[in-house]
Amino acid sequence: MSDKIILRFKNELSIANDKHVRDGLSAALRTENNLWLSCDERTTLERLSLQEDGSFADHTSFELAKYLELPAKDKSEIDIEGIGMANSYLWIIGSHSLKRKKPKRHQSIKKQMQRLAEVASDPNRYVLARIPIIKNEQNGHYELHKEAEDPKKPGHTLRAAQLRGDTTSSLLTEVLEQDEHLGPFISIPGKDNGFDIEGLATHGSKIYLGLRGPVLRGWAVILEVEVEEDEEGTLHLKKLTSEHYYKKHFLNLRGKGIRELRVFGDDLYILAGPTMDLDGVIAIYRWPGALVGRSEHMVHHNELERLYEVPHGTGANSGKDKAEGLAVFDEKHVLVVFDSPTDERKIGEDSVEALVIKVVD
Repeated sequence: MSDKIILRFKNELSIANDKHVRDGLSAALRTENNLWLSCDERTTLERLSLQEDGSFADHTSFELAKYLELPAKDKSEIDIEGIGMANSYLWIIGSHSLKRKKPKRHQSIKKQMQRLAEVASDPNRYVLARIPIIKNEQNGHYELHKEAEDPKKPGHTLRAAQLRGDTTSSLLTEVLEQDEHLGPFISIPGKDNGFDIEGLATHGSKIYLGLRGPVLRGWAVILEVEVEEDEEGTLHLKKLTSEHYYKKHFLNLRGKGIRELRVFGDDLYILAGPTMDLDGVIAIYRWPGALVGRSEHMVHHNELERLYEVPHGTGANSGKDKAEGLAVFDEKHVLVVFDSPTDERKIGEDSVEALVIKVVD
């Protein structure tokens, strides 16, 4: 069962590179009456607030270059594909993926083929970062800060920080280059079943990263990492096993990659869909007890609960209504936002419909 909910943006905050933020929603997170959203072609986070009519509006945009040392400042997209919150920090992850150029029909055959051979990287995509997020008790809104006093530990300062990285890699991709499963895919563009992060969830000190690709013989991958901060404020990966600075969890999603992750109790909600650039089934799963235990997992298909199949564009709407973001809405519902929404999903010049889906009876 699902219901529609309206997200209302401000036009003056929403247009970048001729694209409206509502046309590229890629991640969602609810913090009480605030809904945080990202657009995959920007370097900003958008905050909406719950209204009396049940919609989310009162749009505020936060430029992340003010809080983080982005390699290309605000001149290159971060391709934010996951946001989470833990211990008064908002966490964000860029896709860490390469992209292959698209052929353009008006060009010559030779030029179109040449574009298909060109692989590029956006320098801001290699970001795993945290930003202090504090509730303003006067207006009830959560706000981002470069530094702030920890509300739970008086005298302790929270500060924005990020994993060491540059314009072509991060510490995460560097350690994964040697991985027996993922290493061969680091240099392959995301839309070609290459390495592509599209989900982030937090639980205490643990950070879970969902991979849209690669999918290996039908099995999707969740990476589990933890970080520690050095004296200069740079984040480093903690060693989690005798061999690796991460743990790998494999899930048999029958060929689907991971689009988003969300923690709910001891479980993980998983939004899953095609890893390649195509239309296909998009569904929400529950991995029961995902956060219990310390070992790496092989999760077979019958150990996952399939909760809901999310509608997607087909036919004349092929390539549209791609579910990308998943937020825990309340104890029984999740909220789903869409990349490339259909015209039917758009309202006026600046609003769009999201879905609220019941996943708990």
